[in-house]
Amino acid sequence: MRSKRLFTIIAGTVAGVLLYLGASVGQPQSANRSALAGIVSSQEEGPMEGVLVGAKKDGSTMTVYVVSDDKGRYSFPTGRLQSGRYSLQIKAVGYDLTRPGIVEIAGKTAQLDLKLTKTRDLASQLSNTEWLMSMPGASEWKADLYLCASCHTLEPIVRSRHNADEWIKVLARMSSYYVGSTPLKPQKRPAPTPEELSLADQGRRQGGANANTNMAGEGASPQNKRMAEFLATINLSASPTWKYELKILPRPKGRGTRVIVTAYGLRRKDSMVHDALHGSDGLVWYGDFGSQFIGKLDSKTGRVTEYPVPLLKSRYPTGMLDVRLNRDGMLWLAMMAQGGIAKFDTKTEKFQTYSLPADLNGNNSQVAQVMPFSSHLDGKVWLNSVGSGTVERLDLKSGEMETIYPDQGRFGLYGIGADAENNLYGNVIGGGAIQRVDAKTKQVKTYPTPTPNSGHRRGHMDSQSRWWFAESRVDKFALFDPKTERFQEWPAVTPFTEIYDVIPDRNGDVWAGGRTSDLIYRLNPKTGQQTIYALPNKTNIRRVDVDSSTNPPVFWVGDDHSPIIYRLEPLD
Repeated sequence: MRSKRLFTIIAGTVAGVLLYLGASVGQPQSANRSALAGIVSSQEEGPMEGVLVGAKKDGSTMTVYVVSDDKGRYSFPTGRLQSGRYSLQIKAVGYDLTRPGIVEIAGKTAQLDLKLTKTRDLASQLSNTEWLMSMPGASEWKADLYLCASCHTLEPIVRSRHNADEWIKVLARMSSYYVGSTPLKPQKRPAPTPEELSLADQGRRQGGANANTNMAGEGASPQNKRMAEFLATINLSASPTWKYELKILPRPKGRGTRVIVTAYGLRRKDSMVHDALHGSDGLVWYGDFGSQFIGKLDSKTGRVTEYPVPLLKSRYPTGMLDVRLNRDGMLWLAMMAQGGIAKFDTKTEKFQTYSLPADLNGNNSQVAQVMPFSSHLDGKVWLNSVGSGTVERLDLKSGEMETIYPDQGRFGLYGIGADAENNLYGNVIGGGAIQRVDAKTKQVKTYPTPTPNSGHRRGHMDSQSRWWFAESRVDKFALFDPKTERFQEWPAVTPFTEIYDVIPDRNGDVWAGGRTSDLIYRLNPKTGQQTIYALPNKTNIRRVDVDSSTNPPVFWVGDDHSPIIYRLEPLD
């Protein structure tokens, strides 16, 4: 069941509401003339800052959003709305639109003021972060719910009426689903072998299980019993209403309102965009986390082209995780439960696949990452399997893989990157460390992070060969400098946001997405200042990307729970 949208879609025609603006909003000769503008207000607040206003042209798959400023004003630049008929939509948690309407854009600036009223169903509008902020309980138990939010929102959990005993059965059933699942497309995975279960137990004892490895058959374990008791305190099992106050995040302010967001709808309703990255000529490449497809989006037209990816293991779950564009224009894919990687020639549109060694290609195999960026130096491409806790290196000339064990018993590395010499850096997701694998000697060096058990996810190498990465379980940006062997950490200003990935831009800012919060963060590492932008939907953010060829840089991200890719363009 998909989460209920935060938006009120504007339907119906409002006669006589549209007025042409005068010189105050720009005459035709003005370079800043708007296609559509107005004031957003409510009886409770008056003019409202930080409200997202979206416009979607009839027949289009693209929706363009702007954000109201501190005087409640919103404005769409003329270049963003062509002539035609548009429906409008808003996002302001806690509010609904009073009077719906349709806007006709006909070459002149039009005005439509928007009146909002307090919503009667606040619970349906809350993000996962807002549920986590609202519910009682220890932070570590709330952080464990990040696993649930991988496949669906927390709303079905808090609206459920299961008691603790019933939750035991639900948890056992849910643990049997593959991570590339949603309610629209659930996928079961084969049960892990006894050897794989032993490895999983060892990993949990030594630092916490990898969140990408769901183990079936745990049943009424002590961990599940404690979780079941906690879940019964935050749902509706004991009363018809929640016994805690529903809290909401503040709307964007100041710099966070100076942005244009474009949402591109994809063709398949069950699309799960885990990774999306910009290429040349306005093209965006993406992988589907739950289906055997990669796709290409033309950001100018919104046109989408999809390519079926070959199956390596026909009875196993489908979907891609890591998607990387190499310097030669080749697209590399980490094929997760399919147990291998693939190279896609973007010119010939042909695939070449490589499977894990047979002794590692078991029921629990998950090739999560691939790293081809520096393969031109030595002809070697790095990859990892979080199921077996191994790192492999593919020799492009021979097609052979050699296996390296950087962290036996802790599920190995998760997010990986390569420096200018093709040395590998990666995040030990279950332990709290960064590891470096020397490309020549294959020696492994471990660097414990300042915050233990912080759930390191994805990361990016910057131009100085410094490793930026996300500490998702503790909501922190992090940086490791190999030259000084020192770490720096910056906590996100929003609690329970589960930062999944961070990436620096050419200006020195560092960007991240909150997997549970629907927010985008822009960090200035020198000052520690963070600018927060809001996305228009309940969004499950994974890999993030920045196009630094523009000024300011443009941020890209896909939605793992909805068939949408977002382009976020800051105006300063």
